[in-house]
Amino acid sequence: MTDLVSPITQTYGYVLTPNFALMSFSSATEPLRAANLLAQKSLYAVRALSLRGEPVRCSAGFDIPCGDFVRDGATCHTLFVIAGGAPGDWQQTAEMHGTLRKFSRQGMRIGGISSGAYILAEAGLLTERDFTIHWEHAPALREAFPDLVPRQARYVLDGNRLTCGGGVAPLDMMHALISERLGPEFARRVSDWYLHTAVAEPTAPQRGSVVERFGTHNPALVAALEKMEAALEHPLDRQAIARLVGITPRHLDRLFAGHLQASFQETYRRMRLTHARKLLEQSPLSLSDIAFATGFSSASHFSRAFKQLFGIQPKSVRS
Repeated sequence: MTDLVSPITQTYGYVLTPNFALMSFSSATEPLRAANLLAQKSLYAVRALSLRGEPVRCSAGFDIPCGDFVRDGATCHTLFVIAGGAPGDWQQTAEMHGTLRKFSRQGMRIGGISSGAYILAEAGLLTERDFTIHWEHAPALREAFPDLVPRQARYVLDGNRLTCGGGVAPLDMMHALISERLGPEFARRVSDWYLHTAVAEPTAPQRGSVVERFGTHNPALVAALEKMEAALEHPLDRQAIARLVGITPRHLDRLFAGHLQASFQETYRRMRLTHARKLLEQSPLSLSDIAFATGFSSASHFSRAFKQLFGIQPKSVRS
């Protein structure tokens, strides 16, 4: 039985951090507004919050008025932290972490959207939890919290811990949450309101496949690229990759030259350096730590390769 006839209004709070993704916020709140319209009842209330109750600037460059997170967050049924940009943009304070922990102890459902899971991890709320984070921030989270392993999923509902990759994926997550409370038929009506006809499963991938990103359908080359992406910290040589995908090293070379117009080594180095750039932008790791985390023998070797590819020194990314 659904509770469409219940007069109880569930308040969803959204803790916004500087440069949060406006699309993620809209995707997570608009379904609740539509549910109220379709039911002609106040089933949900939406409250934007910030640490001091001050307006927060979104990714589109304008400010969103907010209530006080510490005071008003206590009235919420469900609370999400929405973050975007890089960790340096976020209001990472002991007060925020402590308040999140307090609300969690009180039994509140707490979630992270886009890179909000990073803040939940800092607060210690993802220990022994199943969770996800936007794929762009997953490397930084794994480096900062080696014991945490985010799933490559659009969203994950683990009891009173809710996490979502962001973008349009909150539409899928809110469909699941509305369906849980009000039934699948009503949730379908809400999704149809936004022409959201293809509701994705939670385990659907967050990003395009290797086929889409590299523009190749050759099965051996696709398998090789997947093996390479999975081994950035300890790179495998071409003989090992060729052996893993069942071809000769010479044939592997021909596939890279013919399909990607680049050598195996060039492609692998670009993968590792692109990963390193994300770590520079999103993590507090030292230059040496990032060099070793992307398979370089020294910080000087890493710096030379980085400048050759991107035209700037690694330290310039953080300046």
